[in-house]
Amino acid sequence: MAWDEKRRGGTRQLVSAALLLTVALFFLPVLIIRGEPIYRRADEPSLPGGESTLPNSMSQSSGPVGARDRGRTVRLLTREGKVLEMTMAEYLWGVVAAEMPASFEEEALKAQACAARTYTVIHGNSTKHPQADICGDSTCCQAYIARSSAEARWGLNAREYGEKLDRAVAETDGLGVLYEGKPIQALFFSSAAGRTVDAVEVWGNPVDYLKSVDSPEGDEVPNYRTQVILGAEEVKSLTLNTYPGADLSGDPAGWFGEASRNEGGGVISIPLGGVTLTGGQVRSLFSLRSACFTVTWDGTQFTFDVTGYGHGVGMSQYGANAMAKNGSSFQDILTWYYTGAEVGELW
Repeated sequence: MAWDEKRRGGTRQLVSAALLLTVALFFLPVLIIRGEPIYRRADEPSLPGGESTLPNSMSQSSGPVGARDRGRTVRLLTREGKVLEMTMAEYLWGVVAAEMPASFEEEALKAQACAARTYTVIHGNSTKHPQADICGDSTCCQAYIARSSAEARWGLNAREYGEKLDRAVAETDGLGVLYEGKPIQALFFSSAAGRTVDAVEVWGNPVDYLKSVDSPEGDEVPNYRTQVILGAEEVKSLTLNTYPGADLSGDPAGWFGEASRNEGGGVISIPLGGVTLTGGQVRSLFSLRSACFTVTWDGTQFTFDVTGYGHGVGMSQYGANAMAKNGSSFQDILTWYYTGAEVGELW
């Protein structure tokens, strides 16, 4: 009897232990999933111990993933004239969503997040916008789109794309592009015609880290090759409004001289009516997508055949995506397009 009672007692203990183990296993995923969110207001407390919701191999800091960017605020001047205050993480999400297709490879999106973060550091210290740190106008600072607007635009892809951008920002938390230990002017543009452009060709001043490099994108880029067709009178009017010293009185066939070109085929300079213009000036004058163009006259109109899109200096976004598809990391991409630079902590 004593042995039977002891056996029954042992059995009851085993059953109780099994029940406790089952309950623990049931609630364990809940405890793990309810970790620290990627996004949180800067004034919200961290979890005890600062646990990360991502594997350590994906975190760039010893603290919670995204904690550095969430700990900083940005005052954004919107295109509507309002000033919005948000965390750096929220701001960068909106910049990447506005500046780069969310369908791109994640390493390209990370490179864009780092470039945008670095650009924000440089321009956030300027006096361009006294009431804000930066604006959402791409012609002045960087483009920005609110999360709700981006997700509405993405439709059925909203959750997938939104999470990709969450990771792109969080997994590069606090990282930027540095040259000799200081943040750079991390310029970027859409697509290049085989090579990026040396900064000296566009703005007249050399910049050590903004040199011409090969860029691997091509005809997979939407509107990679475009045309602009203008009549002689339209070319004359646009030119004389900006450069009244140009002589466009003769045969239009002789208005444009021979272009000087860089290694990628982009126009460094070209005579127009006796006035020598840079490729960038011609691009702006006739609303071309890039300064990589040829111009022909057929007796009735000028045809500008254009390759690529943007000023061509710094990181090519479609080039970054092509590199990512070929296995390059975001660090590889950034150090390729910004000569002699390195990826490091901004804060």
